Amino acid sequence: MLLLKLFLSPALVVSSTLAGRRWGPEIAGILVGLPVVAGPILFITHLQHGADFTSRAAASSLLGLVSIAVFAVVFSHVAGHFGWLVTLIASWAAVLLSDFALSFVDVTGPAALACTLAAATVAIVLLPEAEPERFDERVQSSPSWDLPGRALATGTLVITVTTVSGALGPSWTGLLAPFPIAISVVVAFSHAQSGPAAAIRTLTGALTSLFSFAPFCLLLSALVRPVGGAAFVLSAAAAVAVQLLVVRVRRALPLRRTT
Repeated sequence: MLLLKLFLSPALVVSSTLAGRRWGPEIAGILVGLPVVAGPILFITHLQHGADFTSRAAASSLLGLVSIAVFAVVFSHVAGHFGWLVTLIASWAAVLLSDFALSFVDVTGPAALACTLAAATVAIVLLPEAEPERFDERVQSSPSWDLPGRALATGTLVITVTTVSGALGPSWTGLLAPFPIAISVVVAFSHAQSGPAAAIRTLTGALTSLFSFAPFCLLLSALVRPVGGAAFVLSAAAAVAVQLLVVRVRRALPLRRTT
């Protein structure tokens, strides 16, 4: 269990970072916006607490995705005025306040899905305009500690969130499972190393991924009781398929300008 916490999500964050260096920060945002952390957290929850607990947690996660949209909007606007640390703290505070408010909301799965998709759409519109990407932005050298630092930060946050949420029951486990751990690590490094514009492009990708993250949570909540662990494979496959479709549609009909 500890090995899953320490290695799975950090490995996915490192892979997303390398992809972003090759194809740009928006691609990194799309990848870390997928359930690369929430999926492992919910899987660990399944191993520890069983299918019924996981189903309720996944249902709460679906509504908790609204907080990622809040995170993106707050981070993108604060980043233009402050450094990465202040920006990150302000964004986390906004997420926790959103999660606290959402803990009092009780809606059906389809209604939660509609709320998340609406929040993602509004957040994309509210993001500030990003400057055009520089040619050398992807190929700039990074310090030797960069990837290990991202992995360490991710592992620390995963252990913290799983420890705290597991003691609070399925509702808070679900709300905290999609806490923007991977997004925070990648976007904070982007802001520190390349500036607010790169962070905004990363956040644009992360918001795009909510359109597939939400179906992942909905399917997992419905399938984990009847099929057990196989529900994670089926839900993840559906999320990837939906994400590919969303990226294709968004390229044809962009929701906002990024240049």
